[in-house]
Amino acid sequence: MTKFNYADLDGHLLQLLVAVVEVGSITGAAQRLGVTQSAVSHLLDKLRAITGDALFVKSGRGIVATAHAEQLAGKARELLAAMEGFAMSSAFDPARWRCTFTIAANDFQRDVLLPPLMAQLRLQAPGVTLRVIPSNIPSLEMLRQEHCQLVISPRPPDGGDVMQKRLFEDSYRVFYDPSQRDAPLTLADYLAAEHITVVYEPKRALDLDQWLVGRGVQRQFRVMVPGMAALPAFMRGSQLLATAPGLLQQHLFKDLTSAPVPLACPKMPMYMIWHRRYQNDAAHQWLREGLSQISFKVTSPDPSR
Repeated sequence: MTKFNYADLDGHLLQLLVAVVEVGSITGAAQRLGVTQSAVSHLLDKLRAITGDALFVKSGRGIVATAHAEQLAGKARELLAAMEGFAMSSAFDPARWRCTFTIAANDFQRDVLLPPLMAQLRLQAPGVTLRVIPSNIPSLEMLRQEHCQLVISPRPPDGGDVMQKRLFEDSYRVFYDPSQRDAPLTLADYLAAEHITVVYEPKRALDLDQWLVGRGVQRQFRVMVPGMAALPAFMRGSQLLATAPGLLQQHLFKDLTSAPVPLACPKMPMYMIWHRRYQNDAAHQWLREGLSQISFKVTSPDPSR
């Protein structure tokens, strides 16, 4: 086994390993870390000497992590979290916080919650970079392997090491282009219309769509798209109906009109979800509290209306 000074294994090397594993390229890791590609290559050679493993091998035009590198990246994330906790062992000051915080969210929760969160970070924690990735249907591995530090989703994955908190719940409404049609006032009108919906993964419909089918409500779907953000473009100039969360009226669906769904529907909950390793982390707690406050503000009824 190669002998080395363990003191040479510092936080920069750990960050580098995690970055290359997650991004899958030298160029991408250099951009994320704000260093040159030659610096990344040099530090990777140092890591290879320390670990005695190739760490990354060529695959097509890119590189892939070895099994050992994947395993080490998991340990590196834990060490980096411990180092961050060590640096913030005194009273937490968001102004001193320096990190890239990754949140997994689909377009609905992304557009409703994350712009105001970013505004808060710019004012109170300017050293934090917010990275947003799609959550699709979230999995335990996203949090266990730290692809992200927080997930916002109506579908919390089951796991004893995963924590969750309900942020809000939203009512469904029927959206349409008022220049093309009127609101469906009856269930017969609703069922006679053509619809558009979201399918995040093959053969996995939205919770509401599954709920309606389970109660014998059959609609005619003419278009299926991979996210809420794609709905308006198909609806403008058409008679399509979309049954979607009412909060979209404030953002993506501003130029469309909505009406109540002409049958009783459940509400859609929204949760923030995190791994238990961050339960007592001061920085993580601060961000979760800020997100809770933001969700209350953006979903509370406006008394002036």
